Amino acid sequence: MIKTLARFIFVCGLFLFSGLAIAQDVQIELGPAEIGLNETFTIKVTLSNEKIKSYDQFPEIPSFQKQGISQSSSMNLINGQMSSSNSIIQYYKPSRKGEFTLPSFELTINGQAYSSSGKKITVGDAASTTSGSGSASDPFADFFGRSAVEDPEYVEMEDDAFFSVSVDKEEIYQGEGFNLSLAFYMSESNQAPFNFHEPGRQLDDILKKIKPTNAWEENFNISNIDPEQVTINGKRWTKFKVYEATFFPFSEGEIVIPRIPWEMIKYKIAKNPTFFGANRQEDFKTFYSNPKTIKVKPLPPHPLKNEVSVGQFQIRENITTIEVETGQGFDYNFGISGVGNINAVSAPKRLPVANLNTYDPNVRQQINRGYGRVSGIKEFNYYITINEAGVVDLGKNFEWVYFDPERAVYDTLRPQAKITVAGESKVNQAISSQRLGGLYDRISTEDNRFLNEKYKYYFTVAINVLLLIAVAMLAVLIIRKR
Repeated sequence: MIKTLARFIFVCGLFLFSGLAIAQDVQIELGPAEIGLNETFTIKVTLSNEKIKSYDQFPEIPSFQKQGISQSSSMNLINGQMSSSNSIIQYYKPSRKGEFTLPSFELTINGQAYSSSGKKITVGDAASTTSGSGSASDPFADFFGRSAVEDPEYVEMEDDAFFSVSVDKEEIYQGEGFNLSLAFYMSESNQAPFNFHEPGRQLDDILKKIKPTNAWEENFNISNIDPEQVTINGKRWTKFKVYEATFFPFSEGEIVIPRIPWEMIKYKIAKNPTFFGANRQEDFKTFYSNPKTIKVKPLPPHPLKNEVSVGQFQIRENITTIEVETGQGFDYNFGISGVGNINAVSAPKRLPVANLNTYDPNVRQQINRGYGRVSGIKEFNYYITINEAGVVDLGKNFEWVYFDPERAVYDTLRPQAKITVAGESKVNQAISSQRLGGLYDRISTEDNRFLNEKYKYYFTVAINVLLLIAVAMLAVLIIRKR
């Protein structure tokens, strides 16, 4: 038994090392020239010593319907030489009696083209069915002393699935966001079993092709591929979203998303399933999305068209009315909330109005990504003091201009808050507390600058004198030696 195993392992090793040298051999076998109305015609493609990785659609036959594809494989060991073959079979069912012609055709197997001259087929009356049994020789029967077992035959199931690149808008303004998602869909009636094949690697390759270079990306960061029930044109589908993001283009033009491939594991099912055998076989199928083009329009003319945000926004304030004393500080929050590129929202413009003092604001933002859009809020918190009594309308002190793509207009957000200020004027006090940069503020600085220039002048003169003395002494020594 040990010798038999050793012989088997040795032969397998020879096969592995010599397999690359065996040339690809493809045979196309056509079914019989005469069949009954209840029988099937077949086209069988057999590939020797190599796995069938890809193949074209089989040809159509007039008055025949395609019934499905099956696949089988076998292995033989003859005189110490091991060989294998893999076959795919396309079944055709005739729809009526008569004489029909299968025209010449060409099939591409693993990237190489193979041709067949076709055949004439005669379909007669339904034939009576008979059953029989046969046996096949097992190349390993001599080694293990057991009866032969045929490899199972696998059938490719018809699928009802597709891969899609979806965008919510095909025409937008510069700075306006569009949502882009990638998803695989299977209908409720789909019977073909699928599984995902290296989705992370595939997604990395795809994003290199589809991400626009002149746009800001807000990635929805999908970490799990979860099923979602959706209805499209009245038909129910299971959607598996693999990527979603909103892009905000910086400039006008066109964004072109090419046709994208997505590979799935598609299992073939055993034609005659058994309890202990392998009842399915892993295979692959590549789906392709349709290309998309998004047109990006320029914003209408406006002095601030290159600075404004684009979206639907509202103002949120932390106060409506408040009473303070002159010189008393308080916090005012100018919040901008809505749908758009929150990250690009800039601070509101300060209008030149006297008696209101403030500094650069503290900024806080929150961005929400969901339901196919990007929304959120950006808050600018100002610390304000007012030095003159009266009622101050903050709407005359701050404003924020943006472009609304839904209405195609520029709009301005202004505060509604009004501040009531009581007390004595603190204008003079505010002025005296500021450094005016006058003569007395500059005395010490200017004095030090003059002092430094003076020392620099004397030092330069001294160095030059020393150099002249050194040159003169050197000249005297040379003359004396002569």
